[in-house]
Amino acid sequence: MITRRALAVTGGAAIAGAGVAFAQQHSAGAAITAVDVHPSDYPTVEAVRWMGEEIARETNGRINFRLYPSGQLGSETDTVNLARFQVLDIARVYLGAVNNMFPATQPLALPYVFRDEAHMRNVCDGAIGREILQTFERRGLVGLAFYDSGMRSIYNARRPIHTPDDMRGLKVRVPRADIFMEMLDAMGANSTPIPFGEVFTGLQTHLIDAAENNWATFQSTRQYEVARYWSQTNHCCAPEALLMSKARYDSLTRADQDLFRAKATESVAVMRGLWDQKQATARQTVLDAGVNFNEADQDAFRRAVEPMKRRWLANADIANTIRRIDAHV
Repeated sequence: MITRRALAVTGGAAIAGAGVAFAQQHSAGAAITAVDVHPSDYPTVEAVRWMGEEIARETNGRINFRLYPSGQLGSETDTVNLARFQVLDIARVYLGAVNNMFPATQPLALPYVFRDEAHMRNVCDGAIGREILQTFERRGLVGLAFYDSGMRSIYNARRPIHTPDDMRGLKVRVPRADIFMEMLDAMGANSTPIPFGEVFTGLQTHLIDAAENNWATFQSTRQYEVARYWSQTNHCCAPEALLMSKARYDSLTRADQDLFRAKATESVAVMRGLWDQKQATARQTVLDAGVNFNEADQDAFRRAVEPMKRRWLANADIANTIRRIDAHV
């Protein structure tokens, strides 16, 4: 059994040592370790569970998955690094957690890039998505698929947010990624990067005033109990990535590699079906609980982030990807 204590490693030597222990316990037939910060019934976790069940069925039980949801084995940044260094096998992460480490993902996380969720899905399912997934192999990972993370909006414990002027003075939790910190600063807030698992306590103790995320996460983490204002900004629609340790992937036979890729691709449709249901029920749950909802002035937020967005578009690679996204139906 892998414990969080065993995985709470920092520094190259510690990670390397954990990697040796991993290699020793991952003999033929050992379970595939899959991690997620979300709870067991969250759509991304359910989709990976479905993938594992399908692979177990196809291999007559030769390959099985062991899931660790709810952040049992660390933050998303932790688990990405642990997968890179062979301490675990599969990590589902939000792109904000890997933007700095994998620059090719940055165009997908810029504000107001996607027209809607359908546009994001089409881009991720096409050539752009496939090219970005391939870049993970440069640093010890295999990009298996993109999952949804929905349109992100602002929620807070202070007041309704109508325009960027209402953001002034608010400490807003963001992922530890340059794009997100600059984005929220451009909106007038004080961006505050803290781990995902600390958001509820941060809101409760007023370490932060606000955060930004989707309906499903807002409800599943019960953050709506301490943040009673939801303002629909739809400022970002960056997806999530399903990543696998390249060392573990390379240890598989070619047939098993093909099976993993095929089932990961098929799991996207499973995830999206569950996602659409979860978003709708989560929204209704928090509104029924008395959360105050308002539509923000999205044009005002677009104008606020435009200078920040232009700075990122000065990078030729990012600008080229954004042009392709804009042209994508």
